[in-house]
Amino acid sequence: VKGYIILALLVVASWLVFKIATPSNFGSPSNMLSYLEASLIAAVGAVGFYFVMVMGMFDFSIGANIVLSAIIGCKLATQFGLGYPGLILGCAATGALVGLLNGTFYVTLRIPSMIVTTGLALIYEAVANIISGKETLPTNMMAFGKMPGNLILAVVAFIIAYLILNYTKIGTYTYAIGSNEFVAKNMGINVNKYKVLAFVISGAFLNR
Repeated sequence: VKGYIILALLVVASWLVFKIATPSNFGSPSNMLSYLEASLIAAVGAVGFYFVMVMGMFDFSIGANIVLSAIIGCKLATQFGLGYPGLILGCAATGALVGLLNGTFYVTLRIPSMIVTTGLALIYEAVANIISGKETLPTNMMAFGKMPGNLILAVVAFIIAYLILNYTKIGTYTYAIGSNEFVAKNMGINVNKYKVLAFVISGAFLNR
């Protein structure tokens, strides 16, 4: 609780500093709403990335993952006529598949995660360039890119992550591996399996 209070105070203090420094163009309701909308994207991605980081790993393919997933989601929604289900499920499924590849190569090759994901990011970018066209969502399909749709998706993502981390075996093992991988392995936890799963969850959350 103390940590949350400190974090909230830091947010308020930061707002006051910028408001005092530039009172004319900072802190208005419209500006604050735009800041919130921009931060929701990073916040949801960070929720998924937490599963990877808590185990001491890194994923440097995040940007390429988002681009590739967005392209595929747009194609499913527009060219294949699947609408919102195609957009959301296509992005999440592609992100999860990318995470699966990241995790599989990481545990199989035993190369540091930052090196593996950096190399794979180049491949994902190349694939995205090959399949990309002029994908744009029509205005009637942008409900989740603005309020209140994006806020609803973010809240749903936060709740799902909270439930996974605190009420499932996945969350328990995630914390156990992050705390001490050697002890977790001696307890019978399939460490490699849950490391791969962490990348899958991270990839799925990045594209919600």
